[in-house]
Amino acid sequence: MTTMNYIGLDVHKKTISYCVKDVSGRIQQEGKVGSTRRELDCWMKTLPQPWTVAMEATIFSSWIYDHLLPHAAQIKVAHPLMLRAIAAAKKKNDQIDASKIGDCLRCDFLPECHMMPAEIRDRRRTLRYRHLLVWQIVQMKNRVSGLLMETGVEYNKRLHKVSYFRELLSANEEVHPSIRPLLKLSRETIKRCSTEYALVSSLQRDPMLADRIKRLKTIPGVGPITAPTWALEIGDVSRFRSIKQAISYCGLCRDERSSADKAMRMPLSKQRNKHIQRALVGAAKLAPRLSHEFAAIYDKEKQKGNGNRATLAVARKMVAYLLAVDRQQRDFVPAEDSLRIVSGLAENTNSIFCEDST
Repeated sequence: MTTMNYIGLDVHKKTISYCVKDVSGRIQQEGKVGSTRRELDCWMKTLPQPWTVAMEATIFSSWIYDHLLPHAAQIKVAHPLMLRAIAAAKKKNDQIDASKIGDCLRCDFLPECHMMPAEIRDRRRTLRYRHLLVWQIVQMKNRVSGLLMETGVEYNKRLHKVSYFRELLSANEEVHPSIRPLLKLSRETIKRCSTEYALVSSLQRDPMLADRIKRLKTIPGVGPITAPTWALEIGDVSRFRSIKQAISYCGLCRDERSSADKAMRMPLSKQRNKHIQRALVGAAKLAPRLSHEFAAIYDKEKQKGNGNRATLAVARKMVAYLLAVDRQQRDFVPAEDSLRIVSGLAENTNSIFCEDST
């Protein structure tokens, strides 16, 4: 009978420290290998079979995960914030970290995090890059406005339109010569970064996402940005057993500290997916204008607290609708429409019953 070998990896940019242990915890191999596909291939040939591996989630973990997956019996990725044993250790180096990760894997004590499929990660990378472009466009527009305000140049709200900006530089004598090259450079940067719409359009036309995004957009307030963000950041909704788990993942609930029968509610948790949180909060601010149900939730919560509390209540309700649409794989039906459909079916049933009785 062959026994499983457990490998812990401490991943860095140039090197990967590894520690191979058997079931009893005895070290079989340990050392370092280069962070390249070629060196990993040579290293895997020296490993005792079969083997399972664990590593900490870093920026380098995804490609290593994909490269080792066909050869390993199982691969697990650990949540970095949950590996307290490594962070709190008095003596800490790469080899010790790899050994402790291997022990956590061997004892089934590894705080595993979800690893998205490669096709989802590729499309999610495109969406997050689009957010970077939008952030840079906003930053450059604010910089243009700041340069004009610093030098006392008057302008109107059409500042960032191409025709008005060109007219401002050519006709306004108040624009100081020292800021003209900076203004032109900022405008060129805005123009180069304005391809973000093409990235969103490509995701909406993607055969893997098109039907799902179309269904999600039937929910009031869920638009061309929120729908793909939900689809790519959440992935497979079956990994959430309840709505509360999805709300916690989206960062729409507070931390809890309980001790000696005393519970304290803290601010919003920082352990969340910040990308989906940002998209849902933005959508929740728009949803009350488009749906009577969301408006009622917003008004009810606002009477108890402030507008931010009401927006979070709408966002949590939106998470419930998004989960339902994804699980049932059908378009969203507003509450008033569903009641109308049910009442219509009841009337038809009663008429059929009356006809049969006569």
